[in-house]
Amino acid sequence: MDKISIANLPTKIEKLDLFSNQSVFIKRDDQTGMVTSGNKVRKLEYLLKDAQNKGCDYLITSGGIQSNHARATAAIAAKYHMKSLLILKESEINKNEGNLFFNKLVGAEIKLVSEEEYQDLTPIIEEVKKELTDSGHKPYVIPMGGSNGIGALGYVEAYDEILHQEEQLGMVFDTIVIANGSGGTYAGLLYGNKECNKSKNIIGISVLNQKKQAAHDILHILEDMNQYKSSPNSFIENEINIIDRYIGLGYGKSQIEELKFIEKFAHEEGIILDPVYTGKAMYGLYHELKNGSLQNSQNVLFIHTGGIFGWTDEKINMLYGSI
Repeated sequence: MDKISIANLPTKIEKLDLFSNQSVFIKRDDQTGMVTSGNKVRKLEYLLKDAQNKGCDYLITSGGIQSNHARATAAIAAKYHMKSLLILKESEINKNEGNLFFNKLVGAEIKLVSEEEYQDLTPIIEEVKKELTDSGHKPYVIPMGGSNGIGALGYVEAYDEILHQEEQLGMVFDTIVIANGSGGTYAGLLYGNKECNKSKNIIGISVLNQKKQAAHDILHILEDMNQYKSSPNSFIENEINIIDRYIGLGYGKSQIEELKFIEKFAHEEGIILDPVYTGKAMYGLYHELKNGSLQNSQNVLFIHTGGIFGWTDEKINMLYGSI
């Protein structure tokens, strides 16, 4: 399937010094762009092309108030002279900061919905689609996180990119670790793993759902991906490796020990993680390795999926207090 090239690729791979006794590397997908940084742009390259092929002029998507995916969608819509409408879940703190600020800066329309409404967005999406269609527009709906069969193709491509980089580095990663939210990034990597007849251990450290629900969502995306492949693959739940011990207080909610770890990581590596996705996932990886839970993992690759703008005033104050 065709795509539009937006991201700065390939993203580099660096050795991490924090894990002095283990071979752990990081793939810098946080450097795919500026406001389009992170993993979302790889998915949006395919989704945007599909939208253009269908003659659409409006992108509709959804997420939390500080959604990285919503911010990347809004920025890409502006770049390609399209409009965007973001359906965002209201928060106790709706400040014009972080991703919400960038959404407004690039001209996105924002519709805030309650937590209850957010549980089933179908009626709201259908309503805004009808309004836009009636006013002469042709909207294109992108699911939360860009996580569907089309979007996940971006991480099949990323898997191939990693294989080429292994050749350049003269080594093989037996384990790939990511933060898992809506499941599209994980699904793409797992699909690439099977498609290339490899046996890498793809680990998703959940920041959103418990293992059972996360696996269910990923299986749905994997099934959807088959319609875009000439040789479909089948998957079972046991092939999906989700660790759900580090969700903490819940999606987007931080604990001081998580933030302190992110600070320690920044001090030692000069790399900034975000408190919603990569911070929790790296915190989880650190403890899994420390506890000996990944003894069969000799060469580990962690994918930094971006999210820097998730550092809002609330989370900064948790770490350092107000000035």
